[in-house]
Amino acid sequence: MKTLYIILLFISMSSYAQSAIKIGDKKAITAVLTAQQEAWDNYDIETFMEGYWKSEELKFYGAGGVIKGWQSTLERYKKSYPSKEHFGKLRFVLNDISRINDDSYYVLGEYYLTREVGDTHGIFMLIVKNINGEWKIIADTSATVN
Repeated sequence: MKTLYIILLFISMSSYAQSAIKIGDKKAITAVLTAQQEAWDNYDIETFMEGYWKSEELKFYGAGGVIKGWQSTLERYKKSYPSKEHFGKLRFVLNDISRINDDSYYVLGEYYLTREVGDTHGIFMLIVKNINGEWKIIADTSATVN
């Protein structure tokens, strides 16, 4: 009977540790998106792009189709948002952050841009992965819903 209690205690402690890791992961992922939002609001596309995986394997899927690679994604942002007036102020609403496996999550959310050239908003789904101890967006699907 004592052995059973020890096993149950170990299982419950393992579950608690896994939950704590998940909470820590979610906080770290949220911090990446908060940093992106702040960079956007400061018209700082280079810092905004630090949230993305700097790899040719990065994928961005939007109205223009699939864009592959970090540099191509940066160029797409620069073309789509050519001035501070196009950037405006960004607000994310995170609706769900769910674990895919030990080092990957998907994030479902909404974005709202308040801008001089006209407000816009949309939805997104991100795949984020822990790469070398840092959470990076490895895939981004975004769509405007005006």
